[in-house]
Amino acid sequence: MLKTSAGNKNGMFRLILSTALGLLLCSSHAAGVAVPTPVSGAPAASPSVAPIQTGRWEHAISAYAPPKYPRNFQHFEYVNPDAPKGGTLNLRNPDRRSSFDKFNPFTTKGSSPAGVAMFMFEPLAMLSMDEPQAMYGVLAEEIFVAPDLSAVSFRLHPKARFNNGEPVTPEDVVYSLDRVKSKEASPATQLAYADLAKAVVVDQRTVRIELKTRTVDAVFSAGTLNVFSRRWGAGKKFDEVVLDPPVTSGPYLIDRFDLPSRIEFKRNPDYWGRDIPTRRGHFNFDRVRYRMYNDDAVAWEAFKAGEFDIFKEYRASSWIRKHQGPKWRDGRIVKQAFKTATGQGLQSMHLNQRRPIFQDIRVREALLLAWDFDRYNQYRTFNHSYSVFNNSEFAASGAPSANEMKLLEPFRAQLPKRVFGTPFVPPDNLSGPNALREHLRQARDLLAQAGWKAAPDGKLRNAKGDAFEFEYLEPGSPGRMIDFQRNLEKLGISMKERIVDFALYRRRLEQYDFDLIVIVEGDFTLPSAADLASSYGSKSATEPGNSNFRGVQSEAVDRLIDAIGSATTMEELRAATRALDRVVMWNFWQIPQVYVSDEQVSYWNRFGIPAVQARYFVADSYPSSSSAPWPLWTWWIKDAKAR
Repeated sequence: MLKTSAGNKNGMFRLILSTALGLLLCSSHAAGVAVPTPVSGAPAASPSVAPIQTGRWEHAISAYAPPKYPRNFQHFEYVNPDAPKGGTLNLRNPDRRSSFDKFNPFTTKGSSPAGVAMFMFEPLAMLSMDEPQAMYGVLAEEIFVAPDLSAVSFRLHPKARFNNGEPVTPEDVVYSLDRVKSKEASPATQLAYADLAKAVVVDQRTVRIELKTRTVDAVFSAGTLNVFSRRWGAGKKFDEVVLDPPVTSGPYLIDRFDLPSRIEFKRNPDYWGRDIPTRRGHFNFDRVRYRMYNDDAVAWEAFKAGEFDIFKEYRASSWIRKHQGPKWRDGRIVKQAFKTATGQGLQSMHLNQRRPIFQDIRVREALLLAWDFDRYNQYRTFNHSYSVFNNSEFAASGAPSANEMKLLEPFRAQLPKRVFGTPFVPPDNLSGPNALREHLRQARDLLAQAGWKAAPDGKLRNAKGDAFEFEYLEPGSPGRMIDFQRNLEKLGISMKERIVDFALYRRRLEQYDFDLIVIVEGDFTLPSAADLASSYGSKSATEPGNSNFRGVQSEAVDRLIDAIGSATTMEELRAATRALDRVVMWNFWQIPQVYVSDEQVSYWNRFGIPAVQARYFVADSYPSSSSAPWPLWTWWIKDAKAR
């Protein structure tokens, strides 16, 4: 599943839209999360002490700590450098895209298959899967960050080649950046590279990317820019590049496809990077085959029949009830929850602040009180979301520190008083037999204070006589919010569920045309000002196609995001993120739901698996900003001939 991550790269950053328990693809380029400029519109000030390595050519760049792997490292620890090559990996669509009609993942119209982004495009540098935020050269052999963070230079690997045999040149980097920043790219793609001003050819092997914002995010955004050839779509507008096979440097080629539901990749026998340290032990399958499924039930039966190899589960009831049977008992299928070290973004019901009905904070808190997590979590497989930065040291803790207070105090008049006290704690309906009833009573009182009172017809109405009604927009299966609907009905509120297909759902989200939706803000390693500005920044709230679905427009939030982006020490970063967490959670712009820190997966027992597990990864998606698909990139077929 696509995830947006707080922390690192993009072009392929992601935000995952979700049903109550299932993740969805959000942005128009079939994988986009935005990496915007600070919402103030002004470049961040140059840090007096940069939190990354600057002023010299490096093989790797790491935030707030030295890179784990030295210059002469041979491979990452989480791979098997001697993994056998061969066999076919069979996969399903990893998100709600049940069809594809283009290969270009950067444009608005249509959908591209996930495998194109994951197996064909390569960045200048890749994020390691066992460090919070560190990038190592791929297309770039070395990296030079200007001491004032105004630019990042890349010395390209002399062996780097596109799949047409031509070398990767600085001119291709310039071309790639120009294309993804153009008006022909999707809004999310443009925003993803908004921190990058331009790319400049320095010499035959060197390119310099100048930065609009002098931040760590911008440095990593430059490093993880995906590069493609000037030959791809030459002579066409970027949004006219549709089914032109991508001319890229990655390890796989499109071998065959059958629109709109099947695509197969083959490993490029001439892949240039097979022996570089950042690629050794990766990409061990000769072929990768995707089949798209429209229906989850059909996909589940297909998995059990062996039509594809890995099934990542998102539903608690399914994980408990369905992932069992004779094939699990005899070992043909393995059920495993892979532990990860990532922080967990906020899965929540987003209340669209553009709707007048949600603009009173008392109303928003009342709706939160009507949400029964404990009923929702009846299988006890989830944790209750409590923070923008769940499961991490960046979540608010205790009373605000002195450094937090320095950030918050200028906005005291604009913020709820509770921001300056203890951290947000979600309601607990297991605290007593009448806990839910008490929470609903509190909700009714808050609604009355906000001018919503029970009418003779049993409906909650305001002074104008308008009924309290809103719509939950859902692209999946109906009936996910029955308990919430029932609790709202007790208050006199009507929440209607509208089921739409994913294409319409995405269009509605791009135009912010909804009342309530469920969104998952994905895993992260280090919080990213870029991703946070995409989700909470005032600028993104006013531009359709971005990710501020709540419609948050807050000067305090904007300044705190700026503080996150300009942090030069881990202490500064923690203070800024914890302050932001308090502001977001105590404003009740969302109803927090759940998080899990595991990757819950069943897979056919056909794979060899590296002895060391990656710490930051996703199981079945293409790379997100802070995590990559460790199983798909580093596993291998135990008996390739049998496949």
